[in-house]
Amino acid sequence: MNTAMSEAEAQRLDAADPGHRHLFHVPPAEGGRYPEVAYLAGNSLGLQPRATHDELLADLAAWRRLGVEGHLEAKRPWLPYHELLTAPAARLVGALPAETVVMNSLTVNLHLLMVSFYRPAGERTRIVIEDSAFPSDSYAVRSQARFHGLDPDATVVRLKPRAGEDTLRTSDVCDYLAAEGDRVALVLLGGVNYLTGELMDIPAITAAGRAAGAVVGWDLAHAVGNVPLALHDWDVDFAAWCSYKYLNSGPGALAGVFVHERHLGDPDVPRFEGWWSTEAATRFEMTPVSRPPATVEAWQISNPPIFAMGPVRTSLEVFDSVGMPALRERSVRLTGYLERLLDEVTAERPLTVVTPRDPERRGCQLSVRIGVGSANELTKRLRHEHGVIADAREPDIVRFAPVPLYSTYHDCWRVADALAATVETR
Repeated sequence: MNTAMSEAEAQRLDAADPGHRHLFHVPPAEGGRYPEVAYLAGNSLGLQPRATHDELLADLAAWRRLGVEGHLEAKRPWLPYHELLTAPAARLVGALPAETVVMNSLTVNLHLLMVSFYRPAGERTRIVIEDSAFPSDSYAVRSQARFHGLDPDATVVRLKPRAGEDTLRTSDVCDYLAAEGDRVALVLLGGVNYLTGELMDIPAITAAGRAAGAVVGWDLAHAVGNVPLALHDWDVDFAAWCSYKYLNSGPGALAGVFVHERHLGDPDVPRFEGWWSTEAATRFEMTPVSRPPATVEAWQISNPPIFAMGPVRTSLEVFDSVGMPALRERSVRLTGYLERLLDEVTAERPLTVVTPRDPERRGCQLSVRIGVGSANELTKRLRHEHGVIADAREPDIVRFAPVPLYSTYHDCWRVADALAATVETR
C-alpha cells in the first residue's frame, strides 16, 4: 500500500462524507499510534450513543423521585413506555405499528413466534435454515422439533452453498422450496448471514416459501439497522431481531418482533399469554381470561423492563433522525472503499474476502478468511498492536463491519494498513 497517499485519501473522504461519529462514544486505543480505536465490530456490539447515559439516568431519577407513581406520572410514564418504541421500530423494519413490538431477547422471541407459526402436520414438518445459521437459531429450531416429538436430524434442513462457494444462492433456496415445499412447515433464515455478511433476497425467498405453502420467518439480527427492510410489503409472516448490534442499544439489549397484520387477531393462531398480552384498557380489571388486542402486542407476556427499554428508545431516535436511506447510501460507499483496500492487501497474502462483491447482496460487513494461523490470534494482534477492533469467528473468519453511523474512511484505511503489517505475504 502507498500509505501516505492512502491515508491522505481516507482523510479527504472523511471530510467530504463525515457520517455521525460525533453522536457516539469511541473507545480509546490500547495499541497503535492513534488515540481512538478503529472500531469495526459493530456487527457484534454497537458503540454507545452519547445520549444514552443522560437519558437512562433521567428514567432512574423518576423512580427515585416518584416510586410506584412513576407508572403514570414520570416524564415518560412506565405503563405505556413500550409504545414510545413502537413507531420508530416499525419505520426501521418497514412495518405497520400494529405489527411491531420491542420485547424480550431474540431467541426467546423466536421461540414464542414458533409456538404460533411452527405447526407441523402430516408430511409438512421440515424447518429450513441455512447451514451457517447462527448457533442459537440452530439450537432453537432443533429444540422446537424435539418439542413436537420429531427427530431434529430429519426435520431440520440445512441448506449449504454449492461446492467451492461460500454463500448460499437465492436460486438454490427457491429451487429447494419448489421441489420439496410440500414437506416444509417453516422457513427461518438469517436476513444477513452472521458469518459471511451475505444479504439474502428476503422478498424472493419469502414469496417462494409462501407459494410452497410454508410459513416464512426471518432472523434479522444482522439486518436491522444495517440494510433497508420492508417486511410488510414483502409479505413476511414474522421476524425477530436483536438491538445490541447495529442498533447500538447495549449488551443483551431488548429485541424486536414483527408479525404480519394478516395474522393479527386470528383466534386460530396459538400463543402463550401473560400480563401484557391483554388489552391495555382492561389490564387492571384483573379478570382471569385474557382479552388480547388485534395487534402484535398480543404476543407480549410480561410487563416491559423500563431501564432496558430506555437505550433502545434513544437509539431508535438516532435512526429516525438520520434515516435508513442515507445510512444505506453511506454504507455502500464506505464498504466499497474498504473492499478496494482489502483487494490490495489480500492480493499478496493468504487472505480471502468471502462476502459477496455485489453491494446489493451484502450489508456493511466484509468477512475475511485467513489461510494461516488463528482468527482469534489475528484479532488480538490487530487490537493490541494497531488499535483495530474486529471480530473473530473461529477457526478462520475475521469480520470487519464499517458501520455507516460512526465508522470512518480512516478506520477502513487503518484496517488495511494493520492487516498489511500483520499478515506476511505469500
